[in-house]
Amino acid sequence: MSLATLRILMVFRGRAILAALIGFVEASCYITALSQVVKHVDNPINLLFYAGGFATGTYIGGMIENFIALGYVNVQIISVEFEGQLQELLRENGFGVTEVEGSGKDGTHNILYVLLKRRDLPRLMKLIEGEDKKAFISVMDTRKIVGGFFPRRKAK
Repeated sequence: MSLATLRILMVFRGRAILAALIGFVEASCYITALSQVVKHVDNPINLLFYAGGFATGTYIGGMIENFIALGYVNVQIISVEFEGQLQELLRENGFGVTEVEGSGKDGTHNILYVLLKRRDLPRLMKLIEGEDKKAFISVMDTRKIVGGFFPRRKAK
């Protein structure tokens, strides 16, 4: 199941060849394990171990996916109280910020868009939370990027 999670991730990220190779290994493991369960179906312990392995693999696959954090995300931030300060803080910390004006229930607000590598998301979230705990934040996966500006990461 860990391999299945990684395979699906690779498909979503547009890495078809790597996804196919992972799928080959995944299918080989799956057929081998399932054949053992079916061969000894009279023993319910085998079924329990298979189901436990399936669940464990799913969990570990999710952990691996979060650890490697491949790809990019687009973060939309609406800060009501600290509009100018927040965008400057993000830029000072090496994030590219695009600002557009929007109109909402409580009036006009600036909407900040930040496109970044997924592995940098925790750092961005920490900066936002430290500046504006009431900010509205939406994070969306981004499959493909063409062009744009990505500043180098600042040293900590």
